[in-house]
Amino acid sequence: MKTSFHRSQTLGYKNGFAFSRLPTVGIGRERLYVNQLSQAELDELSKRPMLTYRQAKQAPPSGFIPAHVAFDKKILKFDAYFQEDVPLSAEEHYRIRQVAIYYYLEDDSMSVIEPVVQNSGLLQGKLIRRHRVPKNDGGDHYHWKDLNRGMNITMYGRLYRIVDCDPFTQVFLESQGIELNPPEKMVFDPYTELRRMPMHKYVTPSDFDQLKQFLTYDKQVLRFYAMWDDTDSIFGENRPYIIHYYLADDTVEVREVYKQNDGRDPFPILIKRQRLPKTFVDKKKTFPSCVLEISDQEVLEWYTAKDFAVGKSTTLLGRTFFIYDCDEFTRNFYRDKFGITDFQPVEIKKKPLEEVPQVIPPYNGFGVLEDSLQNCFSLLPKPPRKDVIKMLENDHRVLRYQVALESPNPEDRKRRFILSYFLSNDMISIYEPPVRNSGIIGGKYLGKTRVAKPGSTTENVMYYEPSDLTIGSTIEVFGHRFVITDADEYVLNYMESNAESFPTATLQSLRDHFRPRQVLKETAKSDIPMLGTSDQEMDELIVQVREEMKLHKYLNNKSIQEAFLQCDKDGSGILDKAKFLALCDSLSVPTNSFLVNKLIDLCSCGEDKINYRDFLRAFPCDLPPEAEEQDQQ
Repeated sequence: MKTSFHRSQTLGYKNGFAFSRLPTVGIGRERLYVNQLSQAELDELSKRPMLTYRQAKQAPPSGFIPAHVAFDKKILKFDAYFQEDVPLSAEEHYRIRQVAIYYYLEDDSMSVIEPVVQNSGLLQGKLIRRHRVPKNDGGDHYHWKDLNRGMNITMYGRLYRIVDCDPFTQVFLESQGIELNPPEKMVFDPYTELRRMPMHKYVTPSDFDQLKQFLTYDKQVLRFYAMWDDTDSIFGENRPYIIHYYLADDTVEVREVYKQNDGRDPFPILIKRQRLPKTFVDKKKTFPSCVLEISDQEVLEWYTAKDFAVGKSTTLLGRTFFIYDCDEFTRNFYRDKFGITDFQPVEIKKKPLEEVPQVIPPYNGFGVLEDSLQNCFSLLPKPPRKDVIKMLENDHRVLRYQVALESPNPEDRKRRFILSYFLSNDMISIYEPPVRNSGIIGGKYLGKTRVAKPGSTTENVMYYEPSDLTIGSTIEVFGHRFVITDADEYVLNYMESNAESFPTATLQSLRDHFRPRQVLKETAKSDIPMLGTSDQEMDELIVQVREEMKLHKYLNNKSIQEAFLQCDKDGSGILDKAKFLALCDSLSVPTNSFLVNKLIDLCSCGEDKINYRDFLRAFPCDLPPEAEEQDQQ
């Protein structure tokens, strides 16, 4: 009974190639005799063919193997070199470059590779990529039969000399019946070989034993205390240094002396430990004045221990150091070595600092002067101190004035502004009330700021004060001149309550300006008829109002006349003041104008009645017959 039902393997690989084979055993590992020859068949095959009347049997042809299978991974290697001209060099005229020529048998391709040499400065590596290299212009290509030792081969205009090959190449060519030439020696680059040779030094050995000096003076250092005077340069000063002279190898080191909170970065070494030249050999003019390294051939004399002494100046790398003291070990060394006994330390006197006057630059016009001035006193400016008591006492106290712009342009002369003076911080702001159809956009004209008087300087700044704001006076605000034409009654009341703080002329100008208004108010309260002089004053005022109303072209005098006549139903010519003001607002009459307010005061009859007929005289037009009769009455 079968217990195994495996099938034998018929596929396999050999030398990297797949092949099939006939099975020798069947299922269950039973031996197969079908695919094997019998003994009789083997004997028949072993017999030689005999001459018979029929043609002898031909032996089966051998299996065909392609070239890429037969010569796979079989490469011929030849050692060669080529000569390259170097026209722009005085040290070499040509250069020998060694290469390896590889011939791939599987596809008759070739490649040339140059071994990489470090620090050669040449582009090395693959000089000719792998491909079939043309032999001539006839379309022929190089074959392995064309390659041999001791011959020249030209590839792409460059002549290569083949000197040798590897053992595999030699065996292969000999097996193919090619007679190889004897190998040659590889030619080397003469300049590269010259670089590898040690340079000859024609220096006479010195009798001075440096090893003895090192063993004798190891860890023995001379210490000098010096000062570097750099006050001649900008921001220069006297700075202390410590000069160390190492006796073991005659080197010098300069270290800085740091103190706490001196404001300097921690770079303690000014000059690192090195031999310092004292006298140079006379150099040519073409020799650079600044060199990175100084050799013994360029220095005539180096600094030694005898070049340092207390009380003398020494120049090290362009800096002059004055030695004013040294330590105890240095004193003993100079006493024993050179016999010097004078080590009196020199007292260093500090030069008084020259006071540099602080020059304040001119004011550029940006920001508040006191705030901008803080940038000249500190890197981190602080806001100027404010008078807090004054701000608390005068909080929400504002003096308002009506001003007119003084300008050669007639359109600007008709503009009116409201100037506000804030008593809490002495700032001024200017606002222009918008006027319809004037072509000028009203609103804020000047933000809150302190305004300096003309002619004031940064050292002596004079700002406008309430005492400078009188009726009719002119103030200059950043190049614009304004004339004060009116003021609030609060201004007069505030100055009268604080009369000791203001000049008499300022207070008197306000009193003269407000006296007509006060007379009108008193007259209106007492119901006393106006005298003949008031009629003359009213006529003059009506003329002024007419001139001012000409600026307001949007007003229709006929509509104003008709509106007031329709409102006066009983024809008395008297209207309530509230009704009168409401009617003026609906007709866009500028009641906020000073002249119009003054005319309304003159037309008032008591506190709440107004004679609108006198008011309408400022707005003349062709009246209807009924209005003319009423006006005549």
